[in-house]
Amino acid sequence: MNRNIRTDLAIELREEMKDRQDLEGVNISTTVNEDQDIRTTVIDVLNEEGEKKLGKPKGTYITIESESIREFDEGIHMPLCRELARQLDILLEGADSILVAGLGNRAVTPDSLGPLVVDNLFITRHLKDCGVEGKKIISGICPGVMAQTGIETVEIIRGICENIDVDAVLAIDALAARSSRRLNRTIQLADTGISPGSGVGNHRKAVNQETIGVKVIALGVPTVISVPSIVNDSMDIMADAFNQSHGKALMETFTEEQRYALACNMVEPDLVDMFVTPKNIDELIKRISFTISEAINSMNA
Repeated sequence: MNRNIRTDLAIELREEMKDRQDLEGVNISTTVNEDQDIRTTVIDVLNEEGEKKLGKPKGTYITIESESIREFDEGIHMPLCRELARQLDILLEGADSILVAGLGNRAVTPDSLGPLVVDNLFITRHLKDCGVEGKKIISGICPGVMAQTGIETVEIIRGICENIDVDAVLAIDALAARSSRRLNRTIQLADTGISPGSGVGNHRKAVNQETIGVKVIALGVPTVISVPSIVNDSMDIMADAFNQSHGKALMETFTEEQRYALACNMVEPDLVDMFVTPKNIDELIKRISFTISEAINSMNA
């Protein structure tokens, strides 16, 4: 039985570490826009020591968080688009031709983020000889999942990159979170690529610069959470209430792995590998995918 904490988010791996002080090989910076309710955290994993500490490959991980990301409000939508576009411009610096790969299964709502983003993109590759100058060349692909095609996602994307002039791939996928408070409220960017399905234990071959041959930027939003993670969240609430009532540090001696193992033992075996999503996921996915696609489109505004 898998006792690993199920999360794709670098910021959650950082939070789960007992030593919250500065770590060798890991730099962290946070900026908060209180007026717009946007918090941006940049985690730089600098070397092998940082990789071992955080459990993530060397590179940059940018997390944009907002409690209001799920609301369809122009006053919230536009600032998020601008912040996301700003971070994308940084990570895609020097890339004039970008292939946007919408990963995931369109038929499964929590996994349909990537395809829905591509649906709303302003594709420009076919216009590059029609007078569009000074703009990024955007092409798009929705490779589906292996159960639909029988082909690894990395093989499809690599084949496309070998046949068209691409400077970078922007891979968009749904992620898994460890904390319910981050579901559909968080956008993660990373310049290390992505391993499709890793958050739910369905590991596929990585899509990164080593396997594709060009820079790969990953963009994801956590849309699902495991049942043991929900139990783990509930134990936090119970422990806080106990500590306030009795003045004892309940659960603080447990490591995160021990806590997760305990949470797994508290649920039925059939539920350990089950993932859940909010009941209004259809509406949330549409709103969030629109925000992401608008941020990408704005790079050519």
